[in-house]
Amino acid sequence: MIHQLNSITNKCNRGKYYDIMVNTKSKGEILTSVLGIIAEFNPFHNGHLHLIQTSRQCQDFSGIVCVMSGNFLQRGDAALCNKWVRARMALQAGADLVIELPFCFAVRSAYFFARGSIELLFRTAAVSHLAFGSESGQLEELQSIATIIAHENQEYKNHLKYHLAQGLNFPTARSLTIRAIIGKNIPDLEHIIMQPNNILALEYLRVLEQESIPLKPLTIARKGSGYNSMKISPYASASAIRRSLLSHHEDIRIEGSMPPGSLALLQQEICAGRAPVILDALEQSILAKLRTIPLEKLRPIYEVTEGLENRIQEAAISSGTLEELRQSIKSKRYSLTRISRLLLYSLLDVEREQMLSFDQHGPLYMHILGFSTKGQKILQTIKNNSKLLVLNRGSEVKKACHDKSNPTLQAMLGLDVRATDIYTLLYPDSSTRHGSQDFTTSPVIVGDEAISRTPLS
Repeated sequence: MIHQLNSITNKCNRGKYYDIMVNTKSKGEILTSVLGIIAEFNPFHNGHLHLIQTSRQCQDFSGIVCVMSGNFLQRGDAALCNKWVRARMALQAGADLVIELPFCFAVRSAYFFARGSIELLFRTAAVSHLAFGSESGQLEELQSIATIIAHENQEYKNHLKYHLAQGLNFPTARSLTIRAIIGKNIPDLEHIIMQPNNILALEYLRVLEQESIPLKPLTIARKGSGYNSMKISPYASASAIRRSLLSHHEDIRIEGSMPPGSLALLQQEICAGRAPVILDALEQSILAKLRTIPLEKLRPIYEVTEGLENRIQEAAISSGTLEELRQSIKSKRYSLTRISRLLLYSLLDVEREQMLSFDQHGPLYMHILGFSTKGQKILQTIKNNSKLLVLNRGSEVKKACHDKSNPTLQAMLGLDVRATDIYTLLYPDSSTRHGSQDFTTSPVIVGDEAISRTPLS
């Protein structure tokens, strides 16, 4: 893993590339203080509202731009409801502009997810700050750890290589490596490193350090239950909300865990037969694909390494469910999360060389999912000062998807469109499952009168 990251970084001079993607001479107003937030909002809950409202109190920001995962998520799962609904949830709660994070960065390990998201925020040429939640809430402490990860000195490399050679997965190997280097200086270091929000926070800070990206970080301490907690409370995790919703227990109520507007939108989608979406509905499609694909076509799929294609196909032949398939493939080296992502790559034919190309180029467009009145002004600033292609309407997405002048952009965007086409097949009501929705859906527009400014108590 570590040599793969170094290879990608060395093949592309990031600083020079950023100059290409952002106009050095602005054509219009540059907003001096715009906050960026990276999220999945699956679904948008009170913890997300706390992050937005608390971040706003740190400084008088001109607006908030969210980079949000599309219909499939970082851990290889499908979003509970589609990306346009989740964008509306965020806009109603105080976000001003929501941009989709392309699939090739959204469904990735923490480092690539963080790098793709931060690059997209920076290339807007409008965002000045980055806010993120963490269990730690201590920016200086997180930065000291991130600096070690970012620079990867020889001591770090030696420890990491040793632990990986023991058959440990990458997160565990890295945790032991950092503990060996600075464990005595930070109490509870291992606990800090392995907390899910801290893991992403460290990757955000690592990317900012490695790539010298001038976004100013600020972290907000996570409030309430942890990511893995299944307890329903006013600050329940998204995992707990999803599990409660899918359990169908009438005595479990999620009303107090989500802003009223977000809950109303979720209920509306459920009534319309477009939610909740469950990845396991793809069970037969994935098993059929893996049972019938020739090994020579499975071998180049991203994340299929070390002869794993044989193990995958054998598991597909002997498994009748996705859960059986995941458990059969799982090993010390391959976590369930990594396997879930790999299954999506296999279904969408995402190959290793293609993903390497995406990583070298970074995000090449901005697909706008929605904006507020204030967000419309930010969007105009982006159009004036960023060189990235801005896709604001379904017709623009369709045109770009068929434009062969930039093959990498076409392939990156085409993957997003294929992902949406597969995602809509998961809608509970078959009458809502029509395809090409990226070509026919316009951005969500939320007026000031629809935005909730009520702070959480």
